Amino acid sequence: MKSAKIILSLLFGLLFSPDTIAQVRLPQIFRDSMVLQRNAPIKIWGWASNHEEITLTLKNHTRKTKASASGEWEVVFPKMKAGGPYNLQISATNNLTVHNILIGDVWLVAGQSNMEHQLFRHDVTYAKEIREANFPEIRHFKVPRNTELNGPKNNMDGGKWEVAVTKEIPNFSAVAYFFAKQVYDKYGIPIGLINASVGGTRIEAWTSENGFHNNPDILNTIERNKDSVYINSLIKRDKAAKDQTVETTMDLGISGPIHWYDPSYKPLNWRKINIPGYWEDQGIKDLNGTVWYRKEIKVPQSMAEAEAKLFLGRIVDADQVYLNGTKIGQTTYQYPQRQYSIPSNLLITGKNTLVVKVTNYNGKGGFVPDKPYFISTEKDTVDIKGYWEYKVGEVFAPKNTPNGTIFNAQNEPTALYNAMVAPYTQLALTGVLWYQGESNSGEPEKYAQLLQGLIIDWRNQFELPNLPFIYAQLPNFMDVNYLPEESKWAEFRHAQSNALQIANTAMTINIDLGEWNDIHPENKKDVGERMALAAFKLAYNEDVVFSGPLYNGHTIENNKILLSFSYTGSGLITEDGGAPAQFAIAGEDKNFVWANAKIEDNKVIVWHNDISAPKYVRYAWSDNPDNANLYNKEGLPASPFTTE
Repeated sequence: MKSAKIILSLLFGLLFSPDTIAQVRLPQIFRDSMVLQRNAPIKIWGWASNHEEITLTLKNHTRKTKASASGEWEVVFPKMKAGGPYNLQISATNNLTVHNILIGDVWLVAGQSNMEHQLFRHDVTYAKEIREANFPEIRHFKVPRNTELNGPKNNMDGGKWEVAVTKEIPNFSAVAYFFAKQVYDKYGIPIGLINASVGGTRIEAWTSENGFHNNPDILNTIERNKDSVYINSLIKRDKAAKDQTVETTMDLGISGPIHWYDPSYKPLNWRKINIPGYWEDQGIKDLNGTVWYRKEIKVPQSMAEAEAKLFLGRIVDADQVYLNGTKIGQTTYQYPQRQYSIPSNLLITGKNTLVVKVTNYNGKGGFVPDKPYFISTEKDTVDIKGYWEYKVGEVFAPKNTPNGTIFNAQNEPTALYNAMVAPYTQLALTGVLWYQGESNSGEPEKYAQLLQGLIIDWRNQFELPNLPFIYAQLPNFMDVNYLPEESKWAEFRHAQSNALQIANTAMTINIDLGEWNDIHPENKKDVGERMALAAFKLAYNEDVVFSGPLYNGHTIENNKILLSFSYTGSGLITEDGGAPAQFAIAGEDKNFVWANAKIEDNKVIVWHNDISAPKYVRYAWSDNPDNANLYNKEGLPASPFTTE
């Protein structure tokens, strides 16, 4: 009898648990403060009990519907002009209200880390913009990071709309915010930004399965990844390989009786090293492991007991930071700029001890040059560059990773599209902003097709065949080479430009906005504003010059090559007033040398006195071209190119 009661109790719990009581539900994208697309039919959809009757009201329009046998429903409201705020009211067995809805222009902003980078990561450069932000009609929805290998999801786990005011704007994509502000300042139309971006991701992960209809190899991968047994075997394999990785020592900095960051610790046999810089360049050979850095810093009385900020540039790869024995921050990977808050009363007059534990897993470890390294308060600043002391804490044994790769779902085809784009493809959009490519930069020949495939695929998925698609060309990056070179990044930029053959696309040229030592350049404002220029043309039909010069053909006359360009605007110029730089010329042998160049009749004439039969020209064809100075008079740089 007792067991029968237990069974009945369990059945009752299952039948009437919150998960089994069906009520009207909306997708996560329909939340307070959202923006809906103006001048387009407005589709609202969701779930409810089977055959449940539902009434929806938006502005002065009412729609009634009944859920299907499987509990799905949708309604379509008529086109509306920009305006609001409005409430969406839903009545059924339960009542829902979505508050503060605006009707305006909705942009999907997507890609990898340079699109994802939030304003708070650049809060020094853009402190004024954050402090003065007061644009409640600019809204931002950060799609939660997630993956799905088994097919498109119909909803997201979490996410909310935020408003461009000082309190909430630090979470906005920096590029997307500066784009939105330009558009809003010009038109005064509410702007909604749906931000689907994840750092370190490949374009294949953002494309749907339908987008690979002509790629059998990727389709085979997609089908294989739907096998949970196979995926679990990869995860198990990688875990076993990780467990086999044995570190040769315990970290001496924390294994002894006194930790190396403790103020009472007396350093013995520590060596000198310069910051910034990599330890492989300063006497430590091929070390993956931990290195402890220590410096005694003299602080003036004006800074003592004040709130301060520590700027530690960038560190490869991870760090833990201690000031006078107190941990003030840590970062687990190399890309974020290190900016740590120092609480009041921690800094003291005179000698202060700063200790940084750096962990490096691959390549050169240490402190990236040409970055800020100082402590500051409102009253004063202390420079911390120069000689520090260091000691190795731990040496890692080489990892035994199968085939040199570790399975990561976010890098697999369709994984991010399924989880982060598919759940809202019923929405109408004004356009797409795309900033991605760094993770594919080693395979430029493939990317040309992949980018065109993604554009067509997203237009199909959103059922918007002419959807404006604006994308960022990768900027200058890595070491400057003062000789003509072969360059994967140059090839990649060329591959990106090939997508311009698709109608209603635009590429912003950013060859002047990068940093040699940072794949995440600080200047996000100009990237966003150049995207806005393109939007003025593609989405708003303005007669504006929205691109820098693009190579458009050439002729050969004797020993000279005459280059023609589109998007010359009011005319070609050089930014510095000198002769056009970064042009290389070659004959049939493709042995490129620096060329002479001049602007004449809105063309660029290129030659070299020792090449009597020139055949090819390249411009800014390197990872990080030095002084790529060809612009139009509107101030937009020319795109790198080759005539090959």
